Amino acid sequence: MESQKIGIVGSGLIGRSWAMIFASAGYSVTIFDIEPSQVSNALKLIKSQLEELSESGMLRGTLSVEAQFALIKGSNSMEEALAGASFVQECVFEKLEVKQKVFSEMEQYVGDDAILSSSSSCIMPSQFTENLKRRNQCLISHPINPPYYAPLVEIIPAPWTDQSAIDRTRTIMESIGQVPVTLKKEVPGFAVNRIQYAIIAEVWRLVEGGVLSADDVDKVMSAGLGLRYAFLGPLEVMHLNAEGMQSYMERYTQSIQHVLGNFGPTPTFTGSGLERIIKEMDAKIPLDKLEERRQWRDTRLAALAKLKRDLEREGK
Repeated sequence: MESQKIGIVGSGLIGRSWAMIFASAGYSVTIFDIEPSQVSNALKLIKSQLEELSESGMLRGTLSVEAQFALIKGSNSMEEALAGASFVQECVFEKLEVKQKVFSEMEQYVGDDAILSSSSSCIMPSQFTENLKRRNQCLISHPINPPYYAPLVEIIPAPWTDQSAIDRTRTIMESIGQVPVTLKKEVPGFAVNRIQYAIIAEVWRLVEGGVLSADDVDKVMSAGLGLRYAFLGPLEVMHLNAEGMQSYMERYTQSIQHVLGNFGPTPTFTGSGLERIIKEMDAKIPLDKLEERRQWRDTRLAALAKLKRDLEREGK
């Protein structure tokens, strides 16, 4: 594994996270960015983050901070960064034109066996790979933010992606400690955002309709559903909450259909409802406290990730 090279295109938060995750598993990583200062800054931030992770006991892998950091280098040349890479992860802006341009450049510098992967969260792979010569080598590996603590990765192929590229990507993701799920075909929003947007739409309706405050509707997840969803998916919850899935559906199908039939139209996310939610959220977390709250979030996600890791080890 140590001999395999990974190319990272884009040195922002997601690019840095991917670099650390790959290095933790012994891969050699080269980060490219069109802005030279961004590359050097990314390396400084990575070194600092690795040290903090080590101090908190959350450093991934068996290699030391020094050994992991030694596997990561930067380059101001895309050709140099991608030469010999077996896997390339693109981490640029979520803008179609940008991804089209970047992928058309990336395919020039890799071989026939390389996988060209995008971190896109919504743009479907067919939209930026259709006209590529190496389009059969392209797919999406969408991480959850922050990927170092939230290991899920959605693998989304284009209609023309080779099955071998899909299978190899899943194997690579498992080898670096991520948890891959593979979509059998591309759909708008993939899986994560389709589920997330469904939740957003209903909590919005509950606040806009005067049923719950913004603070209380968030508690439904943070103090309720989210606790069990940290370990179980909704289908397994259903299976366990009765004598199996068939039993659950026999008991609750009518109730589910009744409630779903009561759902309103998709919110417009404008007008008085938007104003109310903005006011409540700004009062709860003032804009000048957002970064502080993000750090609080990441600290707790790290603790949860450590707990899950320790429990899994005990289970083995």
